[in-house]
Parts: sequence; C-alpha cells; structure tokens
Amino acid sequence: MNKNNFDTMDFDSMLAVAKERPEDFERLRLAAIDEFIESAPEERRQRLRCLQWRIDQVRRNRTPLSACLQISRMMWEQLHGEFGLLARISGLKDKPRTDTTAGPCSAKVIDFRASGGH
Repeated sequence: MNKNNFDTMDFDSMLAVAKERPEDFERLRLAAIDEFIESAPEERRQRLRCLQWRIDQVRRNRTPLSACLQISRMMWEQLHGEFGLLARISGLKDKPRTDTTAGPCSAKVIDFRASGGH
C-alpha cells in the first residue's frame, strides 16, 4: 500500500479492505494516524500520541461496539466534563480582563443584512 493511499479511498473501498484484507487495513489505519499526528504542530504531537495511546488501550480486549462507546464517552467528557472545553470557555467569559495596557475593548459591528429586498 502506498503511503497516501487512504487519501483517495472512499468509505466503501476502506470497508472492502477491512473485510478482505484486515492486515492491510490495519497498516493503512496506522499510517493515516501517524501522518495526521506528524502534520500537527510540533507542540501538539506528544499530546496527540498520548491520546492515541489511550484510544488504543480502550480498543484492546473490547468488542468494537464497546470500544466505540467508551471512546465516545471520552470525547463527550472532553467537551462537557468538569474540566472540558465548555467549562473552559465559560470560565473565559466570566474571567475579568487583566490586560489594562490595551485600553477599553471595542469592536466594529458590520451589518450583514442583504441589501435590495432579499
């Protein structure tokens, strides 16, 4: 398999490879993951590798459905959990501004309404 073969494969093609040649599919899957991690900024790669390790541990010794549900829970926890993305965003909007050197905040409001009766 070529390194970027997965770029040109659609879902049905990948499904066929997974069914007919599981070893090739696994190599393809690992290559896609590695390429994605390597394409990320250097400062994020270690975190991505750690996340992939956690995902691989969840997939080990579980049924595909069980692993899918567990990985989905991990994703939702990162979004809605106590220290998830939504909590952090909410904390930012409630946090008082500490940079007093920039002066007051201002923004230009642009009217996007269509002109001419649309």
